[in-house]
Amino acid sequence: MKQTVRDLYSNLESLGQQTVTLHGWVRNHRAQKAFGFIDLSDGTFFETVQVVYEESLTPDFSAVQKIRIGSSIKVVGTLVLTPDMKQPFEVKADTVELIGDALEDYPIQPKRHSREFLREHAHLRPRTNLFTAVFRVRSLLTHAIHTFFQDKHFVHVASPLITTNDAEGAGQLFQVTTLDLDNLPRTKDGAIDYGKDFFARKANLSVTGQLQAEIFAQAFTNVYTFGPTFRAEKSNTPTHASEFWMIEPEMAFCDLAMNMDVAEEMVKYIIQYVLERAPKEMAFFDKFVQKGLLEKLDHVLKTPFARITHQEAVDKLLAAPVSFEHAPNHRGDLATEHEKYLVKAMGGPVFVIDWPKDIKAFYMRLNDDLETVAAMDLLVPGAGELIGGSQREERLEVLKERMRAMHVPEEELWWYLDLRKYGTTPHSGYGLGFDRMLMYLTGVENIRDVIPFPRTPRQCEF
Repeated sequence: MKQTVRDLYSNLESLGQQTVTLHGWVRNHRAQKAFGFIDLSDGTFFETVQVVYEESLTPDFSAVQKIRIGSSIKVVGTLVLTPDMKQPFEVKADTVELIGDALEDYPIQPKRHSREFLREHAHLRPRTNLFTAVFRVRSLLTHAIHTFFQDKHFVHVASPLITTNDAEGAGQLFQVTTLDLDNLPRTKDGAIDYGKDFFARKANLSVTGQLQAEIFAQAFTNVYTFGPTFRAEKSNTPTHASEFWMIEPEMAFCDLAMNMDVAEEMVKYIIQYVLERAPKEMAFFDKFVQKGLLEKLDHVLKTPFARITHQEAVDKLLAAPVSFEHAPNHRGDLATEHEKYLVKAMGGPVFVIDWPKDIKAFYMRLNDDLETVAAMDLLVPGAGELIGGSQREERLEVLKERMRAMHVPEEELWWYLDLRKYGTTPHSGYGLGFDRMLMYLTGVENIRDVIPFPRTPRQCEF
């Protein structure tokens, strides 16, 4: 294995003068008359290594002075400890070899670029400090999710990306077809003949893996899905994307209270996991992206999550000594301004439970009052809703009645109803938007800046 920048920073206590060989990209280059400095990054660590070269450099000092920012190089030299300087060590180069030149129009120069500009260069933005940090934390967050559930012996389920149902009932679906759009086959009554399509029926990209996870929960007890989901929602807000990732655990023999216990434990686990494994990146976010970020996350770690009903939440809002742009409503959803107020009033994260049935999905368990369902939303400081979940309706006749009331066709979900016929159990689950969790961890305010290649309305580059 080649030596890496991470290797050197990971072994600072044992470093001594030694010959090192590094490969990487030039982040900055300051060429002087008789010497020069190169900031070298190989992507393995947040910090760069300063490479110092002098006139005695081989094979050609003048050629090295002309190496441009963005070029890839190979450096062989002597590691020199510099404990009294900003960086703990530097490399005095014996040779600097140009591997891949960067042309003069390389757009990522050592200056501050706007986020909008960097989105237009998404193929190059991982080379900047911000996106180096964001995408390393994204990788760590992925591992943290899997580690949390695997350590609890949850079974990972790969839910399908192509489905024939709209589990959320929102109708905002990306259709999948192989039909000739310029010559669509028609039935006798003029409708599109999906019997001629690839799947012989209308199909779409999945909006959730929850329903399929419920199937496996009725066999393995504890399962989770983790993958991409799709919404054809024409929204250009900073928190919406057309393609995003979801974590969706499902647990049999689990009520709403147990569901919240798992959600709280998971949130605290993944925050702690990232803080421990990406201290440089998190310090960078705290300093340059969102001041007070580390304090906010530490508060979440140390604070028990409160639990209140939707009715109690609205009562608090109605009694609040402030005016809201949107009036709180016992039968309505909570606006962002409401969520922010509740989090502040409750002193930290809060689960809002028992929501009006008319604004929630058909699969959520009807409470004894026949007006609310056993649903939960987790609200957190600085982000609002982070998790949504519920206890699922396990009673066949109640579920069928809810489907009829909400115009969900039974014939498309016959298999979902079967689960209530053959060994039904109380079961619960929730969904965590992975990309929104990453926004919360990093303080980055736009979802387009935490997804490597964001898909949004009228945007599908790269």
